[in-house]
Amino acid sequence: MNNIGTYFEIPVTDMDRAIEFYSKVFNIEFIKEEIHGCEMAFFPFSERGTGISGSLAKGEVYKPSVEGCLIYLSTENIDQTMAKAIEAGAEELFPETQVPNIGHSAEFKDCEGNRIALFEYLKDTQ
Repeated sequence: MNNIGTYFEIPVTDMDRAIEFYSKVFNIEFIKEEIHGCEMAFFPFSERGTGISGSLAKGEVYKPSVEGCLIYLSTENIDQTMAKAIEAGAEELFPETQVPNIGHSAEFKDCEGNRIALFEYLKDTQ
């Protein structure tokens, strides 16, 4: 059975600002598209990779918030990634915390006002 998660969208009000923020934090490039009148900026995706991917999404139905669903983004170094997020304008919401026998998590509020979590797996649990 496959995992149920397939794709995510992070709501934004300023696409250029959000792309700049996430590009700095994760050292990635986005692919911009317009779909059904909404601006989309897609995170990198590899069919051979593990996990899911998604996009930044701007449109009438997209409302940034710290309430609601929480997206966990994977990182190899949670402290370094959180430092980059804060340097790029994020606010730390939840400090790095150990998840016993699995890894570490932390949360921040991004430049758009969304609550985003980071997760670093223990090296021997992936």
